[in-house]
Amino acid sequence: MYEKYYRLSGIPFQLTPDSRFFFGSSGHSRAISHLIYGLSQAEGFIIITGEVGAGKTTLVEQLWSQLDRQTYVISRVVTTQVSGDDLMRLALGGFGIDAQGADKSTLLQRFEQMVHVNHAAGKRCLLVVDEVQNLSFAALEELRMLSNITVDGQASLQTILLGQPQFRPMLASPDLEQLRQRVLASYHLGPLSEAETRAYIEHRMKTVGWTGENPYWDDGAFGAVFRGTLGIPRKINTLCSRVLLYGALEQASTITAAMVDDTARELQQDIGGAGNFGGGTLNPAGPVGGGGGSMAHPGGTAVARTGTMDSALARRIDLLEQGLARQERAFRRLVDMMTTLVEQPR
Repeated sequence: MYEKYYRLSGIPFQLTPDSRFFFGSSGHSRAISHLIYGLSQAEGFIIITGEVGAGKTTLVEQLWSQLDRQTYVISRVVTTQVSGDDLMRLALGGFGIDAQGADKSTLLQRFEQMVHVNHAAGKRCLLVVDEVQNLSFAALEELRMLSNITVDGQASLQTILLGQPQFRPMLASPDLEQLRQRVLASYHLGPLSEAETRAYIEHRMKTVGWTGENPYWDDGAFGAVFRGTLGIPRKINTLCSRVLLYGALEQASTITAAMVDDTARELQQDIGGAGNFGGGTLNPAGPVGGGGGSMAHPGGTAVARTGTMDSALARRIDLLEQGLARQERAFRRLVDMMTTLVEQPR
């Protein structure tokens, strides 16, 4: 809805990965370089790890958009809490192989046949497995076994593994020594810097027709987004989407730091979870307690603490009341906008 109010051609901060919105931060550019290098070797495993929401899937979508579809046959597995046999069925099914009801030896025969056909046509088989931190050692071993199959002395399959940071200690296990020896490229994708966070927001806005005005983002708003998200792209998308909705409902032409902080606090209350949005803004009164003099005057300290706590409580109640009032205004504006849309002639 906010994209109509601000006359944007689409939703700039959608959560679904879309290569149109790819932003080449220093980290993402290096990760792409590792992927390209790994693919140039035409064998083995390429590993990309990163925190939840760091942009691993978007990274592969960008790579996907650049690959020659006449050169690659691609299978993608995104459900990884499965057994080794089920993982193999999912992977082979992605290559168009009928995996229903077949035993393992039959599956491997069908895989080899598929590889031979594609090799003869000059095509390479690429498997992408997401959320690999959820896989068992047995399932990872199945992937390694598939990579052992060769055609005319060349590897039949290349695999990209995407996972969260906890996959790295898994990979260091002695049980995965053979797979580890087949890793050609590996990169850990970190968060965006504060400057990159601003550039990321501007890039996504411009992709849907934003010209720098309506809404205008003041400098403090960009900093507030970074503080509230710590540079994690998915969190940036979630926060900025809510900020723009807030701005549209309030009919605001400028996005300010206060608007971002208010929205971050609301997200913190709605979503919860440690480290989610808002940074240190949730305790505006600061720490409670006295200084060095409190040891000598315990009675006075107790009074000071009570006063500080009362002040903190009053401040929190005031913030809640402000939030409720803003939500009420937003709700009324939303009803008005929905009514206008319904009443428009078709």
